Amino acid sequence: MPIARQPQHVRKPRLPAAPPQPVPVVDYPDWGFEPMTPIHRKTSNDIITRLEDRYRHRADVYVGGDMTMYWQEGNNKRAVMPDVFVAFGPSRDQAREVWKVWEEGKLADFVLEVASKNTHRRDLTEKQAIYERLGVTEYWQHDPTGRYLPSILLGQRLDAKRTYEPVPLGTMPDGTPYGESKVLGLHLCLDEGSLRLLDPDTGEFLPTGDDKDSIIKDRDREIEELKRRLAKL
Repeated sequence: MPIARQPQHVRKPRLPAAPPQPVPVVDYPDWGFEPMTPIHRKTSNDIITRLEDRYRHRADVYVGGDMTMYWQEGNNKRAVMPDVFVAFGPSRDQAREVWKVWEEGKLADFVLEVASKNTHRRDLTEKQAIYERLGVTEYWQHDPTGRYLPSILLGQRLDAKRTYEPVPLGTMPDGTPYGESKVLGLHLCLDEGSLRLLDPDTGEFLPTGDDKDSIIKDRDREIEELKRRLAKL
């Protein structure tokens, strides 16, 4: 009786391992400045100047504005450009042309957008959703013209569920409307329609460069007047 042959197991040829794929190189360009009106630019620059001066002694606080900020590595379409932002933790002195959240560790703790005809709709919808999702603790909007937002000043703060809740506005004894920024420890005040930052501990507005120049000039005049009086003695 013939012996049945056992089926032979055909060994599959071993294919060489696929070479590792190089990590795609993604360029993260600076999107450049969005067109701004003079009042839009002045408001942003004034707030940035005051905040930079307030945190000038801290190397772990970055104050910026109109910087392209990317939040998704490998995707150079996912970016925003806040008018003003403050981030606690990232180095102030590190050289950077753009902001990459995966390198900095966060987008920001405080963001202020100054409303304009071209940007206010996106500020109220898309940007607000982005800032909320990325954990920006406070998001403020200011409309210096009073034309585009429901209110001249709007504030949002993350609650325990990490969703935005409106920041209630109060009124100072002199009638000045204000909102409290717990992130900055400051009050955002509408002083005759202009947005100013008040330190509640001192009761004083944060000075701008122009304010400081005026103080120096007044002091110099007082010194000169004192010299003239002494010379007459």
